[in-house]
Amino acid sequence: MTDTQQLLDPILEFLPCETPEEWIAEAIKPENLPTLLIDHCNNELKAAQSAMSIAGRYRSGSASKQSEVKRNCEKKAASTALNLMYRYTGHFQLLNKMSRLAREELRHFEQVLTIIKKRDIPYGTLSASRYAGALRKHVRTWEPARMVDTLIIGAYIEARSCERFHKLAPYLDDELKKFYLSLLKSEGRHFKDYLTLAESLSEESIEERVAFFAKVEREAIESADETFRFHSGVPATA
Repeated sequence: MTDTQQLLDPILEFLPCETPEEWIAEAIKPENLPTLLIDHCNNELKAAQSAMSIAGRYRSGSASKQSEVKRNCEKKAASTALNLMYRYTGHFQLLNKMSRLAREELRHFEQVLTIIKKRDIPYGTLSASRYAGALRKHVRTWEPARMVDTLIIGAYIEARSCERFHKLAPYLDDELKKFYLSLLKSEGRHFKDYLTLAESLSEESIEERVAFFAKVEREAIESADETFRFHSGVPATA
């Protein structure tokens, strides 16, 4: 068994479904490559900011201070947020994991940005896909349940990203194929980190919530989507 397959098997076991072939067919159209890369680039930055936002909620201090840090992390680039890490004094496992993940995601953001620039693709903002929002609208509103749900959602986003890296790789040029397979290797265990942290913070078994979000995730992936994005569902025209 190859190293790639060893990483991929737990991801496929965790995810409720594989990416539909209709999405793959849409993603590999030459005209969709700029959208794919730009959305991927934006997602890497969002992942870094999300990791820092999670860390910000668990710094020591009052609830108002936690909310303030969360808002700041969402507004600032992840590189700026990383400078705040020295202030955090509690929940060492979560902070350490999120700090490392944020640095890694930010490095991947820079790598995708370099590829975009090399290919003379105009970089700009894109509207977000409905994928993450479809998951996050079910997050519970009280702690620690809110954080547990957030971490479980993070696990699904990371796992789905890796599954799509692998699905896309055979259809891409050599540079992108090598890059996407390298991302699978470096990010392939992130979903487990999120689940481990969710378990450590939860007051009860997380199995029920994992199963719940599996159903939501599957619906988002297999239902029709009007807009093509890295995490979009089946193209509405398919």
